[in-house]
Amino acid sequence: MSRSLRRGALAATAIVFSIGALSACGAGNDAQTLGIRPDNAAVTVDDVKIQNALVITQPTPGAKGPAVVSATVFNNGGEPQTLESISLPGSNATVALKPAQGAGPVVVPAGGSVVIGGAGNASATIENGHEAVKNGDAQDVVFKLSETGDVSLEAFVVPSTSYFEEFGPTEVPLPPNASPTAEATAEAGEHGTEGGEHGSEAGEHGSEAGDASPTAGH
Repeated sequence: MSRSLRRGALAATAIVFSIGALSACGAGNDAQTLGIRPDNAAVTVDDVKIQNALVITQPTPGAKGPAVVSATVFNNGGEPQTLESISLPGSNATVALKPAQGAGPVVVPAGGSVVIGGAGNASATIENGHEAVKNGDAQDVVFKLSETGDVSLEAFVVPSTSYFEEFGPTEVPLPPNASPTAEATAEAGEHGTEGGEHGSEAGEHGSEAGDASPTAGH
């Protein structure tokens, strides 16, 4: 089976599994994850385990805007580690990392975990996501940690709909055919007409004042 066909079959299977597992409870590391559990998108290297990794795109097909990487990163070691970068090999993607609060690096505490994606969590935004990834693919993703180094896996690419919506991009642009500029132009025209009316009123008041001035001289 070709790689593209194999990826498509794996992606379809994993999405079905992940949707079915949303309401399930887990134990150990699973109890701290997003609730989305595609088994194929998990890997363990030394003290680091990455689980539930997904690339989530815009909800509307063809819409321009960022995508995100969503995952849970566990650190079973005795020292904290910094998530230095996330990259998507084979693409032109640039991934911007941001901690849950404030600025600075994303730190995975010793014996703890960090959730990436979703409200109140750390974020990994793919600024040019609509160009870099395609729904249905299995995308190579590399998490680089300060002590463990590169941790690689394949994450399925899914749209920000249904169960994935709350972990998807927070910036959702208008559909490709929307034309907000036309509305803005119409509003500007209305304001221009109002301005013209006000100008006419000012001119009328000026004329009235001119008519009244001879009377004031007497």
